[in-house]
Amino acid sequence: MRSSYGYDLQHYSFSIIIMADNKLLLQLSQNLLEILDDEEYYDVTIEVGNDPYVKVFRAHMVILNYRSPYLKRILSTNKEKNDGTLSHIKLPHILPEIFPAILRYIYGGNISLVEYDTLDIIKILIAANELSLQGLISYLQSFLIENKIDWMKQNFNLVYQISCENDSLLELQKFCTDYSNDDFNTLKNTLQQFIPLIEFTEFTSKEFLNKVYPYKKIIPEELHENLIKCFLDNNYKPGKKSKQTLNETKVIDSKNIDSKIITIQHAELLSKWIDRLENTDELKNSYEFKLILRGSRDGFTPEKFHKICDNKSHTISIIKVKDSEEILGNPNIWESRKHIPFSKCEYSETNDSFIFSFNNKKDIKSHILSRVNDKEHAIDNDLNHGPSFGYKDLKIYRDFDRPFNSFSSFCNKTSYEKHIRGNNGNDYSIQEYEVFQIIFID
Repeated sequence: MRSSYGYDLQHYSFSIIIMADNKLLLQLSQNLLEILDDEEYYDVTIEVGNDPYVKVFRAHMVILNYRSPYLKRILSTNKEKNDGTLSHIKLPHILPEIFPAILRYIYGGNISLVEYDTLDIIKILIAANELSLQGLISYLQSFLIENKIDWMKQNFNLVYQISCENDSLLELQKFCTDYSNDDFNTLKNTLQQFIPLIEFTEFTSKEFLNKVYPYKKIIPEELHENLIKCFLDNNYKPGKKSKQTLNETKVIDSKNIDSKIITIQHAELLSKWIDRLENTDELKNSYEFKLILRGSRDGFTPEKFHKICDNKSHTISIIKVKDSEEILGNPNIWESRKHIPFSKCEYSETNDSFIFSFNNKKDIKSHILSRVNDKEHAIDNDLNHGPSFGYKDLKIYRDFDRPFNSFSSFCNKTSYEKHIRGNNGNDYSIQEYEVFQIIFID
């Protein structure tokens, strides 16, 4: 019989070997990351993103070739056309802000998710799937299921859609199809006002089977029965009442809301305000909210704001107050004008502008809507300001006593109907801000 002392000694020796192995692997990972940062020996450039936000990264063919089957295929094609120049790869569907995490995983074999929110982790997962990074795909799915289950339940539609569109995301698919009756009842109550607005009859039979049928518990019984008949019998035509219900109202497509600040519910309410509708009215027009600027991505300087946003028609600015759930904003068209003290020259005139605030992101009912009543000072185009409105109503400006990459802000009622921050109008800090271009969908 083996003694306890002998077993402990063997276990201790085994632990020493594992620690030594881990140390060696860590050193190897660090060395490979140093290669990534090297500016001399790279032989591949990777262009990531779409206009107006594109970024080029340097990389090394031999590492990409062995780490990503997708990139290996592209490099193999480029090799056949090689004329002595650097290989160049375009990845338009991957966002520049999340690609560094992908590259560091490819080189170093690990990834830090601390600096990314859950939506960004989802985007990293989609990018990993496109590049066929199986190890990262498995790790991210497990991470989300083990650590972000509440977020995934709140954003179930998004998670389910992504899992169905990507065959490699089997763990997420299992998560989405393993819901209890209570889970489905909660989902049904949340979506009941949107379900009648979906044009199910525009789906193919395969799309209906994969994307609709699994949700049969949350679809009204009569509608579900009509859809089954429609997809089983090619000659069947849905009743007039059903067709009218499916088409009577246009809505905003949640896939077009790429925001870290607002939700689809905020966007729908803003669309009503743009059309001067009451909150209880039905939407008459559909709009796409196209993100053109994000402070954490593009910077918080007035120069960057005006470079991206000037002369863009129909924009809306959204501001997240630091250490608060408060959201502020305004829609308008931007110009860039040099500041002239005590002059109206830096202002644009309009009757259509409004500013707003949401006291709590989770409750869109807790809002203040304030329309312009001094149209001559509706929009502040000062070159030293970020998105600013009215004479003093919502000012985002550079404070030269603070870091260059920061904004100072205040709200005081002057050119608009209401004070949108109550008694909190003095200086406040901005955590994030986004500017969207509002595009009408015919």
